Amino acid sequence: MEKLEEQIAHLTRTVEDLSDIVARQEGEIATLTRRVVMLMQREGERESQQSGGMVIGDERPPHY
Repeated sequence: MEKLEEQIAHLTRTVEDLSDIVARQEGEIATLTRRVVMLMQREGERESQQSGGMVIGDERPPHY
């Protein structure tokens, strides 16, 4: 019985540690997503100012 209690305690600790890691990663992913969106907007603005045309992010390159 004592061995099972030790295993449960270990598994509980592992689940808590993993939960903390996932929560931290969720915040990091949200930050990175915002940065990517910001960089895409900046690049789109830069390209549209240089070429004078409209840049569409999902547009296929001409070689397709």
